[in-house]
Amino acid sequence: MQGQKIPATVITGFLGAGKTTMIRNLLGDAGGRKIALIVNEFGDLGVDGEVLKGCGAENCTEDDIVELTNGCICCTVADDFIPTMEKLLEREERPDHIVIETSGLALPQPLVAAFNWPGIKTQVTVDGVITVVDSAAVAGGRFADDHDRLDAQRRADDALDHESPLEELFEDQLTAADLIILNKADLVDASGLETVRHDIAGRSRRNPAMVTARQGQVPSSVLLGLGMESESDIDNRKSHHELEHEAAHEAGEDHDHDHDAFESFVVDAGAITDQDAFIATLNGVVAKHDILRLKGFAHVPDKPMRLVVQAVGARIDSYYDRPWGTAEDRSTRLVVIGLHDIDRAAIANAIRRAARG
Repeated sequence: MQGQKIPATVITGFLGAGKTTMIRNLLGDAGGRKIALIVNEFGDLGVDGEVLKGCGAENCTEDDIVELTNGCICCTVADDFIPTMEKLLEREERPDHIVIETSGLALPQPLVAAFNWPGIKTQVTVDGVITVVDSAAVAGGRFADDHDRLDAQRRADDALDHESPLEELFEDQLTAADLIILNKADLVDASGLETVRHDIAGRSRRNPAMVTARQGQVPSSVLLGLGMESESDIDNRKSHHELEHEAAHEAGEDHDHDHDAFESFVVDAGAITDQDAFIATLNGVVAKHDILRLKGFAHVPDKPMRLVVQAVGARIDSYYDRPWGTAEDRSTRLVVIGLHDIDRAAIANAIRRAARG
């Protein structure tokens, strides 16, 4: 029966770790497999899906890419994910493999558990959960314990408990993994990379394999065909929320789960007058407002192609991916993701000023 099931790979990882880049590379090295791709975004603008649609892979056409932009997939399993899977399975030409890119803010555990739903379990199995890690960010202490910052967050948000939600989320993604990709290894020296390995190993309650990667370049033979049947091992991958929920239940208390610790919004900024100055200014805006992630497309009037902008921490990447379509609205739209108390108005105004030059 296992051989008749369609394998599905869940690719998760924190914001800006390089999931989309790795998937682009994977689609070009899929060994002839027909890939169906489900992309989940936190926010209203489907940036990752648009980037992947522009990669031109014959084994994964636009019709094979499904975007879920109505919220975090771990909270909308019944409403979004299950119906999407059912539609894929109803196709006359079914995919050889399904790849699911979760939002950087998603808990992988509820998604993996969904593969035990009737109608899904008999037809699809989780080939493996792959967690992509930004090695340079970890080496730089992005997730190191910071008691002063945690205390400040506690004072600012009564909903926070004993740990930062970002730390819990990071650890939950590691705990769910069958394979961990230490991406951006070229930005860390040998000693730093060994420290990252030790740090990551200490954050997972399991012992998944780890491989290093540069610019998301990992052979499909490493990523696909793991054969883990991860949905059958869901009890060993419990998230912080699940463990806290169990503890609260045993104590006769209620425990709710939401993503109120994060906010996402879209900024429309018009045309860019000076590309270099715009990127440089964005760097300062990200640092000043502690933006977790910034991504989207920009319109540079003297360029026929759209400019992709991707920022995480102090690093901003930008490149032209494809020409604007004749029916497309040439504009600058960026998704901003940050903690719940982020100053939307100040950030939007700063980005629009940067666009005007």
